[in-house]
This record gives sequence, C-alpha cells and structure tokens, in this order.
Amino acid sequence: MKKVNNLTSFADHLTYQYGAHGTETREQFEEEFEAFKIGVMIQEMRKEQGLTQQALADKCGTTKNYISRIENNASDIRLSTLMRIIREGLGRHLKLSLIE
Repeated sequence: MKKVNNLTSFADHLTYQYGAHGTETREQFEEEFEAFKIGVMIQEMRKEQGLTQQALADKCGTTKNYISRIENNASDIRLSTLMRIIREGLGRHLKLSLIE
C-alpha cells in the first residue's frame, strides 16, 4: 500500500482489503456496497419527505417490513419494485447507467 504522510488512500485500502478490481472478492464487495447505497438513498428521501416506512409502503403497494429490509440492506430488491418505490412512493425517477 502506498502511503502519503502516513495515510493510505481509500482506493489502496479497498485493494488491500478486497483485492484488485475484477477479483471475485472485490466484485462482491462492490455489489454489496451498491445495494447498501440504494437503501440509504431510499431512507434519506423517505425522511426528507416526512414519510414513515409504513406510509412509504402504503404509497407504493408493499409492506413496512420490505421497506425496512431494503433500508437495512437485508433484502435483494427487484428492479421493478425499486422503480415503483421511487416513482410511486417517493415521486422520483430512477436513472441507471452502466460503467466499466
């Protein structure tokens, strides 16, 4: 790991901890991190709008338990369900992009 002033960059830390890009361990970490970010974004938008988990669930036709599991990164989520939560529950649109 390359250190500057006794500090390790985040990128170097990830490589040290999870391996280089493209390795199975690193890919798994990055997938789990993306799922975590989705849960946090939903939770933040929900709170910004003053919605409880139950109110959000009611707006988009799912359950409070399901919203909780998404926010706590404890559930895989179908794209169609994610889009419905964002569109119907939060009044937003989902935009996806593919990167290398």
